[in-house]
Amino acid sequence: MPQFPSGAATPTSLVDALKAAGGLPPGARASFSWGQCVRGTYAPSYQAKEITKSRSFTKPSRVLARFAADGCAPNAVDIGRSSLRGFSFRLGSGDQRSEIFTQSAPVHFARTLDQMLAFLQARMPGPDGKPDTAQVEAFSAANPETLRQASYIAVHPPPASLACTTYWGVHAFPATNAKGETRFIKFKVAPVGEEGRPPADAATAVSTGFQRGELEARIGARDVRFSVIALLDRPGDPVMDVTSRWPDEDAREAVRLGTIVITGTESDEACDGSAFNPANLAEGIDHPPDEMFAARSAAYAISQAGRR
Repeated sequence: MPQFPSGAATPTSLVDALKAAGGLPPGARASFSWGQCVRGTYAPSYQAKEITKSRSFTKPSRVLARFAADGCAPNAVDIGRSSLRGFSFRLGSGDQRSEIFTQSAPVHFARTLDQMLAFLQARMPGPDGKPDTAQVEAFSAANPETLRQASYIAVHPPPASLACTTYWGVHAFPATNAKGETRFIKFKVAPVGEEGRPPADAATAVSTGFQRGELEARIGARDVRFSVIALLDRPGDPVMDVTSRWPDEDAREAVRLGTIVITGTESDEACDGSAFNPANLAEGIDHPPDEMFAARSAAYAISQAGRR
């Protein structure tokens, strides 16, 4: 069982705070409540086995995945361009299953459980339905690292399509290959052939956000493919702080582990019935050591129970 440091925050209090700050209805996911469940296939690259012995990454498999957006109503038609997006995916099956969560910014908005709880409490709606601006500004001034995620999205606005978005895993995972060599990796999921966005896409994103039908049309045309990439660590990289990127992260050595092809859509129940839990990792990919990962894996189970 994960161990949590003493303090005010617990996975349960974080789930409650996420729902309260987001004004979410009962039964909704605590975060990334808007989503589309999909299915597909995974084909490993010949290099995958150099990084990990995990059968979930070194063997072909079916894929269950979920595109998502944070800060939106579960039934929203469009999502705003500034919304944080998510892509959860499951590779392998049985006890050789790995479930990975990635998002459209390479950092999380809090370093510790207590900091995350305080971040959310500062943004709780007041009697007028809005958070206290002065309270938010005071918290941000005292905790500048909590602004890194929003700053990244502001400087790197994602394209209108979820299928053209690049996603990152903010945690550092210990990966062990068949030789017994272990090193930290970060996951990056990059669209194949869709790096960047067409000039007209920016205007569309600002005016209408993303439309669910656009993703479904791309899937129907077999036009949704992602490279699953492992970013490789260097000595001294911060592996405990999910609000910090590794130095020169965009230009460092990386290995393509394989390719995900999305082939169809699934009902929400297909993803809700067996919640993605990042604690599910096949041998060869171990749990990250940071505090937020342990909280995330526990919170998934709590949030799913609240949706039943």
